[in-house]
Amino acid sequence: MSEIADTSDNLSLVEMAGEMLDRGTRRVHVLAWRDFDDNEAGGSENHADEFMKRWQEAGLSVLHRTSHAAGLPAVAQRNGYDVVRRGGRMTVFPRVMGSELMGRMGDYDALVEIWNGVPWMSPLWCRKPRILILHHIHGPMWNQVFPAPLAALGRALETKFAPPFYRRTPTVTTSDDTQQELIELGWKPNLVTTGPVGVDAFFSPGGTKTDHPSVLAVGRQAPVKRFVELLEQVAVARKRVPNLSLTLVGDGPQRPQINEWIERNDARTWVTLAGRVSREELREHYRRAWIMTSASLAEGWGLTLTEAAGCGTPAVATDISGHRCSVLHDETGILAPLELMGQGIADILVDEKLRNELSTRAQSRARSLTWDALAAGVLRPLHAQVVQRHSTR
Repeated sequence: MSEIADTSDNLSLVEMAGEMLDRGTRRVHVLAWRDFDDNEAGGSENHADEFMKRWQEAGLSVLHRTSHAAGLPAVAQRNGYDVVRRGGRMTVFPRVMGSELMGRMGDYDALVEIWNGVPWMSPLWCRKPRILILHHIHGPMWNQVFPAPLAALGRALETKFAPPFYRRTPTVTTSDDTQQELIELGWKPNLVTTGPVGVDAFFSPGGTKTDHPSVLAVGRQAPVKRFVELLEQVAVARKRVPNLSLTLVGDGPQRPQINEWIERNDARTWVTLAGRVSREELREHYRRAWIMTSASLAEGWGLTLTEAAGCGTPAVATDISGHRCSVLHDETGILAPLELMGQGIADILVDEKLRNELSTRAQSRARSLTWDALAAGVLRPLHAQVVQRHSTR
């Protein structure tokens, strides 16, 4: 693919979509591992839904292709765009490639590939305008999910075998650190763009904080999120703040280990497992907590951290690439190595002035992050390709 000269910096989402439509580009296929309504969906799926529904509203016709989601129909429509969920977690990749090559999913004019660990290898089979969305390099996450031999194969695929095919592909990521990692893997610097994830205005301040120091963590309870390690760090903070409480929102495969830790440490009096909650309940948790936390090993963007910030709640999080863009250290919260998180949590809980300053700055920054800007930023490199192809005909 030739290098793209992007002249769309000053165009709005609607203007870019209009120019694409004028050039015959209407149908966009978006490939992703999981669907937004999947029980295991996370920030990547939320990110995709936000830009797809805005593209659809702008006049493009979006089809989202993912793996099967338990309890959900194979074909559906959400927020105006079409959703097709077929294939298992691994079989979806060859199945989709075959379907696209044979036209079984219908014709399309442009393609968006969301690479979540395993690539779709679109450079080998797609000759239409296309972009790649890659939130982060998984690195040590492979060992959290697979046995050592498979983990090594996954890392090699992600960092050695697949990258040479993508180095000339316009790529969008949410983290400056991930952008640098991709450049180190051989991506052309001018083809990798970053843009912050949005925060819905729904996540806003309101109500009152708990009457005692309270800590919140939200997310799928999977090994990579390190909830057990977070419990250990909150226990450290309790040595300085003995009336501290912790609420964990979410569910997942690590729940048995979390329960075991709570029982072994007699922590039922200060740890609450809220499970899955509604959006309204989640906002209430954000609003009432004194501090939001995340001990994740790897993230593309800490979406729950910026949602909490929108509600005026600062964060203490591990110092990893996906957190460095969602938490500004000493401005909207604290970033720390895992083993020092307990200290950071206690530091904020015992210092009301610091907590209020962080809260004010966190809320202000969250209001500057919009999904409209994100949707336009993701469309920009795709729009540039469409315009360039027509200008060279």
